[in-house]
Amino acid sequence: MIKAMNISYEIGDKLYLNITNKCPCNCTFCIRHNGDGAYGSDPLWLEHQPTAEEVIDNIKKRDLDSYKEIIFCGYGEPTCELEILKETAKYIKSVTKTPVRLNTNGLSDLINKRETPAEFKGLVDIISISLNASDAKAYDEVTRPSFKGVNCFEEMLSFAKRVKEFVPEVMLTVVDIIGEEEIKKSQAVADSVGIHLRVREYVD
Repeated sequence: MIKAMNISYEIGDKLYLNITNKCPCNCTFCIRHNGDGAYGSDPLWLEHQPTAEEVIDNIKKRDLDSYKEIIFCGYGEPTCELEILKETAKYIKSVTKTPVRLNTNGLSDLINKRETPAEFKGLVDIISISLNASDAKAYDEVTRPSFKGVNCFEEMLSFAKRVKEFVPEVMLTVVDIIGEEEIKKSQAVADSVGIHLRVREYVD
């Protein structure tokens, strides 16, 4: 396993922030199974868990105004380091108007052992939550969460519904490899909670 400190990386006109490698899930389609980077980036395995100061020092070298979006998304679940995420987002908001997006599995409450939706208010403009499947059984099979005895599917949907009150734009996502029938069912789930569904292309 190659390890470095690629805390931020560019894809097109967007800047991605790789603030942790921790994740409570082991999704069957996770890009971590395919290599060390994402979409041609340098390796994203971190040599150590960066502090908020290290993350902020890293992005100070970037022209934040030049990006279409700044996205918390790397080789881990960003809410595993929620305080670092919040401190970094607060800094970003103080220096640029570029929108901030969080890509998450929606299990922040379980990870942090408290209700967290309100903590994103004023710090994140868009939250993209991995729906992954249309019911709890399929979700567990695809996502393989480490939380035992918990309905992670319902926890994720509950987070999505509550965070809508604090973040301007919230979406649920699925990967196109789950098939048309499952996508239709996922659309129905998204409709039931009044949240837009985005179908992501799986990149091998």
